[in-house]
Amino acid sequence: MDIRFGNGFDVHRLIEGKALILGGVRIPANRSLEGHSDADVGLHSLTDAILGALALGDIGTHFPPSNPHWKNADSSIFLIHARDLAQEKAYKITNADLTFICEYPKISKHRDLIRQNISTLLNIDLDRVSVKATTTEQLGFTGREEGIACLSTIGLIKL
Repeated sequence: MDIRFGNGFDVHRLIEGKALILGGVRIPANRSLEGHSDADVGLHSLTDAILGALALGDIGTHFPPSNPHWKNADSSIFLIHARDLAQEKAYKITNADLTFICEYPKISKHRDLIRQNISTLLNIDLDRVSVKATTTEQLGFTGREEGIACLSTIGLIKL
């Protein structure tokens, strides 16, 4: 039996803006995440987790920020690409676990929508998607509300 696990991590700076995207969900806010694409730390870290489990590099290898084609891109494109690579290699995604690290926004208000969106994007049952959050007790850049980080773990099994 071939079982693989991958981890992904991403960080983006918070800037003034109208909304931010987390886990593919638009969250009304007075700040946004800064990045080349839509800067969705949740989907970026999940994409890296899948690519890592497959030993296929990272998101920057597949979608270089130097390529203007990816400017303001919807990060679901990246996740779907990684999901499809897993399927092409005959792997099934068994579960996804995300931990957002931030003081702002409060993830609990948006958890169900984020879980549902990731479940849909990965084609897995909702009960196989975990979304949680933690703070850094007001320490560091996330504690000062300067940015948001996300750590993701993914499980794959060979079909």
